[in-house]
Amino acid sequence: MNERARTIPMSVEAIERFRDFLELTVDQTYPEAPSEPHHSISRIMMERVLTSCAIAKPGRILDVGCGQGPALDLLRNEGYHAVGITINDEDIRVCREHGHEVYKMDQSFLEFPPAEFDLVWSRHCLEHSVMPFVTLHGFRRVLREDGFLYLEVPAPDTASHHESNVNHYSTLPKSAWMSLLNRCGFKVMWSNEFEFTPPAGPDTYYMFVCQKNGVANK
Repeated sequence: MNERARTIPMSVEAIERFRDFLELTVDQTYPEAPSEPHHSISRIMMERVLTSCAIAKPGRILDVGCGQGPALDLLRNEGYHAVGITINDEDIRVCREHGHEVYKMDQSFLEFPPAEFDLVWSRHCLEHSVMPFVTLHGFRRVLREDGFLYLEVPAPDTASHHESNVNHYSTLPKSAWMSLLNRCGFKVMWSNEFEFTPPAGPDTYYMFVCQKNGVANK
């Protein structure tokens, strides 16, 4: 059976319906100004990831869901070439005013060449994907061989109820994230749970340091 025969057929109408659906998710975004504890966590984890993964300078690092650029600021100050993506227009405006290279781009449809980056930094963004299996495959595609992924996502069913957030479409348990990472061709080098207590009550973030490894399952 040739590749064309194996392709799932999609009509123009079906593609347009999918495009319209994705437009709904754009309307549900909001500007992401730097805030605590996110800024402090980013600083701590950035230092740990850059050290443990031995990312050589200047490198190329992709910040997925860059918000208004706190991670981009940290990376630039450390001498790295950082590129950001977001689909929120206000975040793009602020980042570009600060001199950052930022593109309006959906995390599930990265428009970069293969093997473009040494590290993909995805902090509190993948839960906004309507199809994280597809999104993780895209992260893997743009990483160089043996490149790295830092993934941080909120846990479900905490006092903060992240699964109820209007644009959190994939707030999954840790075991589900581990499975998806493995199936997408990532080796989890290190994982942890960050537990803290905001005003809403006890909360947990999942953290994963991964390396592109082997062949992804299709």
